[in-house]
Amino acid sequence: MEDLDKKYYRIRDVAEFLGVSPVTVRYWEREFDCLRPSRSSGGVRYYTPADIETLRIIHYLLKTRGLKIESAREQMRVNRKNISNRLKVIDALLEVRGELDTMLKGLSKRR
Repeated sequence: MEDLDKKYYRIRDVAEFLGVSPVTVRYWEREFDCLRPSRSSGGVRYYTPADIETLRIIHYLLKTRGLKIESAREQMRVNRKNISNRLKVIDALLEVRGELDTMLKGLSKRR
């Protein structure tokens, strides 16, 4: 996961980061009580890095694991810490994989 250095993010940025549409993010807000971004007086949503982490977990459960909304809600309720840890491991492994791919390409060019 790239570094989240800002205090707040708009829905467009969050949706792009997750690879989903803003409509999907708004739908997930309605379906998951644990996700409540702050809003400006004009109704603009502002997501914190913690909100984005919650969305990443929801994305993982729904898109990667293929769970239904009900099952994902249950997993968020009873097993959120383990899912969060699993995502951290997956991120680390993807980073290592990227580095290994870069090294392999570098070695292939030397031949």
